[in-house]
Amino acid sequence: MATRARLPPVYSDPLTDDDRKILALSLAQIVDECNARTLCPRDILHAYGKRALLAQDATNCLSDIMFHEAERVPPLHRPLTGVVVSLKDCIDVAGHDTTLGYSRNVGRPVEESAPIVRLLRDAGALIHTKTTVPTGLLSFETTSDLFGETTNPYNPAFSPGASTGGGAVLVAYQGSVVEIGTDIGGSTRFPAAYCGVYSVKSSVGRFPSDGCVPCLPGQESAPTVTSPIARTLDDLQEFWQRVVEMRPWMYDHTCVPLPWRTVDFVLSGRKPKWGVIWSDGIVPPSPACTRALAETVAALRRAGHEVVDFKPPSILEGLKIGYQLMFADGGASLRSLRRWGESTNGAQAAALLLLSLPLWIKVLFAFMLRTCSRPWGRNDTWAALVEVFNACSVEREHALNVERERYKRAWGEAMADLDFLLTVPHAIPAVPKGGSDAATLVSASYAFLFNVLDYAAGVQPVMTVDATRDALPAEYGYAEMNDIARGVYGLYDAAAMHGLPVAVQVVGRRLEEEKVLAGMREVERALWDAGKGFVQKKF
Repeated sequence: MATRARLPPVYSDPLTDDDRKILALSLAQIVDECNARTLCPRDILHAYGKRALLAQDATNCLSDIMFHEAERVPPLHRPLTGVVVSLKDCIDVAGHDTTLGYSRNVGRPVEESAPIVRLLRDAGALIHTKTTVPTGLLSFETTSDLFGETTNPYNPAFSPGASTGGGAVLVAYQGSVVEIGTDIGGSTRFPAAYCGVYSVKSSVGRFPSDGCVPCLPGQESAPTVTSPIARTLDDLQEFWQRVVEMRPWMYDHTCVPLPWRTVDFVLSGRKPKWGVIWSDGIVPPSPACTRALAETVAALRRAGHEVVDFKPPSILEGLKIGYQLMFADGGASLRSLRRWGESTNGAQAAALLLLSLPLWIKVLFAFMLRTCSRPWGRNDTWAALVEVFNACSVEREHALNVERERYKRAWGEAMADLDFLLTVPHAIPAVPKGGSDAATLVSASYAFLFNVLDYAAGVQPVMTVDATRDALPAEYGYAEMNDIARGVYGLYDAAAMHGLPVAVQVVGRRLEEEKVLAGMREVERALWDAGKGFVQKKF
């Protein structure tokens, strides 16, 4: 990380009243005031730069500082003039390392910036920092030998989510207006949920992704997408719209030439229809997450929305397809960049261990899981997943792609009369420090499923954990739980989690990012009308 000692003294000064006024402005207000010359972009950078350094001191969320480059005053009358943006440390910026949390990538600055970086600079944005990631990205925690540990701003005993954890922390701390992250199985949605901020995962081709280095390069069957995180829903929507209106397909060959299509349910006079997924059948949501979902459903119904229980096609089948496609190379790409002795998180390590075992051992292990979990068959699901964590031949990968398309068709038919699905992002509010090994990658199912389907999916905070209301009952039915769920529930402690944000996930179809944002608006409006709106903590 660039040394702080060489930064101008202004960034070490206390926040002023003018700084606080700047921090209170929305994205749209920042742009309007800069373009009207009533605010100088450099003053905005100073205010957010001070907050970024405070966030770093409190949580260790920055991997690189680019204040000097951002100090260059951008052109006026652009759609993002003066908007301070941070980047996950897997996005290429010319002259800077793109580490993905690997020590091997330090001291190897890239030569060319990603298209999204060029677009943002042309739009007048101020790109000022890169943010921390875990080693190799796939994780529920943001920890690496390279950067150390990044902590949750609400409670340092908990993770900020991963792999865009550093960026979500920075946004929550008001050290950035928007973070650009990536998502292969919840990597922008988990951090947004854990840190009480907002994100919409894009469909493939909707947001610029070239030059945003994935953790599994070349893997296109369950691809990584690039997506923003923002502190407010207003800022997230404004940012999404302004980026699309910059015609990103002219910058990035991976983008679909699809203009912005405004969706407003209030103006249309139509209330959308919602389907609720209460459980994925693998890890049931914890009491806090169930309450968040139930209160959201109640608020929507109170506001006149039709909300029905949704019976999806087999989620297990989707996960079996998705995990096989994700790890088709047997984990080789994850191992290739890690130096000998370089640590990795528990969830990734468990997946790599399973992938490395001979097939006959996995078949035997699956048999034992099924046999030893009678009479309930509680581990049948876990056994079915163990059997598919294998490297795939090209022939098998092609067959899986055919299965995936059939699966997508089944979902399209099941959702035919619905506008949105509503579910949880994860079964627990946040993972405690060191909890990644218990919260295996399989428990990412509520998020990963929608990467497999390539659906647009948004996460928004709706409440905080209450130690009393969200405590586990004395008899909770552990006997019937599979081992994946038991591991996750071993991390759940409502008393320790008291005050942590809890989110819901709003899901639309492919390339329906505008509609998902409009659905999130309906959720937020319904909750505030019911007296249950989420109030973000000020740090």
